[in-house]
Amino acid sequence: MTRYYVHLMPGTFRTYGKVIALTGPVLPVVSFLGRLPTAMCQLGSLLLVAETSGSLATAGQTAGGPLLGRVADRHGQRTVVLVAALVNAVAVAALVFAALDHAGTLPLALIGALAGASVPQVGPMARTRSVAIARRNGADERIVGAVLSFEGTLDEVSFVLGPALVGLAAALAHPAAALLVAAGLLAVCGTWFALHPTASRVRPASRQASSVRTSLPGAVYALRTAMVLQGAMFGASQAGITALTGRLGQPEQAGLVYAAMGVMSAAAGLAMAAVPARITLTARWRAATAALVVLSVPLLFVRSLWALYAVVVVLGVAYAPT
Repeated sequence: MTRYYVHLMPGTFRTYGKVIALTGPVLPVVSFLGRLPTAMCQLGSLLLVAETSGSLATAGQTAGGPLLGRVADRHGQRTVVLVAALVNAVAVAALVFAALDHAGTLPLALIGALAGASVPQVGPMARTRSVAIARRNGADERIVGAVLSFEGTLDEVSFVLGPALVGLAAALAHPAAALLVAAGLLAVCGTWFALHPTASRVRPASRQASSVRTSLPGAVYALRTAMVLQGAMFGASQAGITALTGRLGQPEQAGLVYAAMGVMSAAAGLAMAAVPARITLTARWRAATAALVVLSVPLLFVRSLWALYAVVVVLGVAYAPT
């Protein structure tokens, strides 16, 4: 087993080296900093509004990612990401000041809806760019798979660092501080990502191509349903962790607990590049989804902080692979 890992790790690192060589080192850094605010804002807004309003339900947000994705497919990423990043930065800052001013539920909900709907979707956009670059350079499917694993890991690392920063801000000062930092990152790094030269690598879809219907509508709808349920799982985990740490009298631990889950998830995501090609995507999807369901059951019985840490660390194994 030891010999296997000795041979495995250098090969995996070489694969990721090829991925970075395709995109250049700047794009992963910019895209990481551009997607970090998303992780910060999700938990930060929950903590901020819950603290200033006394209600966790008031802190709910909506998301308009699919709509932004469709617009970017048709008109290109540059303008869409640029506008979304700037609007989102303003909306997040507005949410902070409205919450600190103890605004009512309706104004907070409207601002939260704008903040949720205008998230610039840097992670999905970066994946689209990276895959497009890989395919135009003649990369084989293993490299394309490594691109997706690398991008998924960047997502997971952002969801480690983002909640940790929010938790640290909540413990030392106030969740508002983390959200203002997030707004600044959105304005600067979101704009940088939008204007990066690689934005031109993803060409807008033609009207004819965008109107073509898939020959497998059932499979597409099944995938969409699964993704909606996966998103519900993510949101429920975050809200549940926030609620439970608050009930245990340690609300500042919420970000650190979520970060602990993200650490294991990031490790699992990196390891996906080493999965043999003979294990199909369908088999991987089924295994990861089953693990996500089974490993989430203990969350129903957690009654202490350390038990929560233990459960979410194990649960993190299924997140990135799914």
